[in-house]
Amino acid sequence: MKNTKFYAYIQLMRIKQWVKNLFVFVAAFFSGKVLEGDVFLNSLYAFLLFSLVASAVYVINDIADVEKDRLHPTKKNRPIAAAKIKIANAWILLFILIGATVLGLLLFANWQLAGILVVYFVMNILYSVKLKQVAIVDIFIIAFGFLLRVLAGGAATELQITDWAILLNFVLALVLAAGKRRGELKNLEITGVTRKALAGYSVNYLDIILAISSTVAIVCYIMFIVSPEAQERFHHNIIYTVVFVIFGIFRYLQLALVFDNSESPTKILYQDNYIRFTVLLWLVAFLLLIYFR
Repeated sequence: MKNTKFYAYIQLMRIKQWVKNLFVFVAAFFSGKVLEGDVFLNSLYAFLLFSLVASAVYVINDIADVEKDRLHPTKKNRPIAAAKIKIANAWILLFILIGATVLGLLLFANWQLAGILVVYFVMNILYSVKLKQVAIVDIFIIAFGFLLRVLAGGAATELQITDWAILLNFVLALVLAAGKRRGELKNLEITGVTRKALAGYSVNYLDIILAISSTVAIVCYIMFIVSPEAQERFHHNIIYTVVFVIFGIFRYLQLALVFDNSESPTKILYQDNYIRFTVLLWLVAFLLLIYFR
């Protein structure tokens, strides 16, 4: 029983979604300094703080949407909606998460990082309350959330992030957000469960967004790896890593457009062998070019 209750709290905090917060390591990774003690520890600290804030947002969202979730075919299994966790206990967890974040920020004493976390928290509260119902605005907020993760990593380590890297992460996040909405729209045909924002989309419209965003993401990556700064920092063979990026994006588009399986980008990362293997190869290639050239 205790293990079941513990797992319910893990579900409520959406621990699996913490994989998104690995974006805070972007600044350290691309600087070639991620293996340096202070840089790694500061990035890890930012990752943990961002994860606590993200979990707090998920708790607030589940408390606010409990009645709607109980009518949804899959969301009804969420801990609060399924009555595995009482709302009062969810509020206690929320205060613990916020308290731990504030304490961590006071110990870390990085006010730029604190400002980014406050912006993320407020933005997501507005998203949960209203903005997730506004088409286009909703996917831009999701993409901006990923950008804030990257900026948080830069703030924590005091490492500069190139303009092309910022654009790449933002546009790539738009691809994932648009794919998620497309998956929800296709799933609507099966479940009949909808929400207001989906009325502002159509499958064809989201296909266009996916095509444009994917193209821009590839262009941004190419411009990043051919930039004088990247060529100087890395080996010139970095140009060949574009193969993994293009393949990964094409695979995601295949899942979204052919198999209608893009509602959960995080789930895809955990379960799709093509995506996982491509990301692994890309990481290995970059590690070799950055740290072992």
